[in-house]
Amino acid sequence: MAEDALTTSGIGKHGVLRLPSVDIDNYNIELKDDDGFLGDRACKGAFRRILDDLRKPLKKNGEDPLGKAPSEAIAKGSLDEALVGEDIEASALVHGAIEEFAQELAYVTGRFLKTKAWADTECIVVGGGFRKSRVGEIAIARADLLLKNEGHKVHLVPIRFDPDEAGLIGCLHLAPSWIFEAFDSILAVDIGGTNIRCGVVETKWKKAADLSKAGVWKSELWRHADDEPTREGAVKKLVKMLKDLVSQTERQGLKLAPFIGISCPGVIEEDGSIEKGAQNLPGNWESSRFNLPKSLIEAIPEIGGHDTTVLMHNDGVAQGLSEMPYMQDASRWGVLTIGTGLGNARFTNRRKEKENKKENKKEKKPEDGKDKDKKDKKAKD
Repeated sequence: MAEDALTTSGIGKHGVLRLPSVDIDNYNIELKDDDGFLGDRACKGAFRRILDDLRKPLKKNGEDPLGKAPSEAIAKGSLDEALVGEDIEASALVHGAIEEFAQELAYVTGRFLKTKAWADTECIVVGGGFRKSRVGEIAIARADLLLKNEGHKVHLVPIRFDPDEAGLIGCLHLAPSWIFEAFDSILAVDIGGTNIRCGVVETKWKKAADLSKAGVWKSELWRHADDEPTREGAVKKLVKMLKDLVSQTERQGLKLAPFIGISCPGVIEEDGSIEKGAQNLPGNWESSRFNLPKSLIEAIPEIGGHDTTVLMHNDGVAQGLSEMPYMQDASRWGVLTIGTGLGNARFTNRRKEKENKKENKKEKKPEDGKDKDKKDKKAKD
């Protein structure tokens, strides 16, 4: 709840690194090796390439148990079925791809953990579209074991919420605190290299002030990669989706806040521009003349008779924030999102920081007069 990040203009400071409950230590780190960006070795496309490489020699002999469909066209559900189906060869093939991908994921994660920016990370949640499958879950679990075998004291776990909804729910943690007392829902947008998803997120703040009970009431998905729109066309479609959702909340009687949270790839500047990392989005989103929050304010200046506020942050950060209520036992934790690219962010819980400060104050607290007199009297006796 970034209350201190808002300005009177109705557009807040975007991409803030300090929230009331957590510090965002870093995000969107781009590690490289001799072959290029390390994230390219652990994205969903990397898994498909691994699977394809395993299938090529089998195709030559006409013995590919997965059939003739190209690897990128095989649905996640079909791979999950092959994993547990009666065709042992198909199952073995998918298991082989999982093992190779898990090794890549463990290697890339290990490289993150060796950086100063990710030092002392205790737990990493893994989100993104790849996690939403049995194949993805097994790959994450296998990578976790490989990391432990290498001596890393870290837990690698699948993100708790549906990956399609985690980015939307995470936007709640960007909202100003006054929203939760007066309204019961917000608009949220999750922008990715393949899809744009808009949703109405119910806060359920009265049931859980830490937002652990929050959920998506309704959402709409647009697979923009299929349509290949211009940047302006994408914004126009996004505005329409949001307006449709506003109309639906009005019919259902929800108390929709005049707030739109945006989860977007790239390094997000305070003014809402994108410095880098948005290369997979339609058109040039990194242009100095483009500002998505301002475009939405202009298109939707009011919600429910109140001026609209928009806040935008990195998509990996937003997915990670959805997990924040469940990460209170850790001091430092991170998120990796396996999608078109490999999103990443590292967090430090401020609750632990505050507790440590309180303990230090207790230790240094001077004795009051009564306590001092009692101790002096005992010493004389």
